[in-house]
Amino acid sequence: MMIKSMTGFGRGEYGEDNISFTVDVRTVNHRYSDFSIRMPKTVSGLEEKVREYAASKIGRGKVDIFINYDSFGQDVEIKLDTNLTRSYIDCLNAIKDEFNIKDDINLSLLTRFSDIIKVEKVEKEEDELWRILKAALEKAFEALSQMKEREGQRLFTDIKDKLRYIKEIVDEIDAKDEGLVYAYMDKLRERILELSKGIPLDESRFMTEVALMADKSSIDEETVRLRSHISEFEKTMDSRGTVGKKLDFIIQEMNREVNTIGSKGTEIDIINNVVNLKTEIEKIREQIQNIE
Repeated sequence: MMIKSMTGFGRGEYGEDNISFTVDVRTVNHRYSDFSIRMPKTVSGLEEKVREYAASKIGRGKVDIFINYDSFGQDVEIKLDTNLTRSYIDCLNAIKDEFNIKDDINLSLLTRFSDIIKVEKVEKEEDELWRILKAALEKAFEALSQMKEREGQRLFTDIKDKLRYIKEIVDEIDAKDEGLVYAYMDKLRERILELSKGIPLDESRFMTEVALMADKSSIDEETVRLRSHISEFEKTMDSRGTVGKKLDFIIQEMNREVNTIGSKGTEIDIINNVVNLKTEIEKIREQIQNIE
């Protein structure tokens, strides 16, 4: 089984050197590829790389990627502004001398001047951040792929069952069609003879025309093409890659043949078969909307 569902969820976490990323990926069915990425501004420079990575893993579907980034304080540096501190000390000593204040200038007093200590953000190397983030992405997309494969297996099994039922119905139509063609020829011959009483007929020409008209009512070509489409559908499901669009095209062709059979087959048994075929084909068409 190769097909994958477009619906799934995966989470991946990875961290080292006090840097950690958590990635959540959610996918749902969509006609084309549509990527939405939410990540902290501090690492927003990596968004394009995340998008390229996701595009290499997802062939079709709406993809929402949520990225959380923690640095555990490793991306900050505390610096003392020595010049400003010296200015504060000089100013405090001047106050002491001017107003004859005996109190000492201590560390507790100086730390009240918050601007002498500066907390600066240290930017990490983008390549290093990407290496760690990519490891989290790989885990998330691996979990997503496993879930999509499990759902794809369920779809695969169910569609295969429906295709088997469709082939059984086509066999029934074929069996009925062979007898119906001969019955149609006999009825048509009787009707023409009835309408042409007293008029001499060329029996050979007459039978040729009857056979031609009966052949036009045959649905053999349609059932042959329908079987061919079913076979192609099954081969496509067993192939690798993004197959949802091709399956959708084939199911439309199958439906086209069934509509033609319905327009030719006037017998109630065949009409009932056509109704059942259209019902099963519609069920499959709805399911393949969720195949990648």
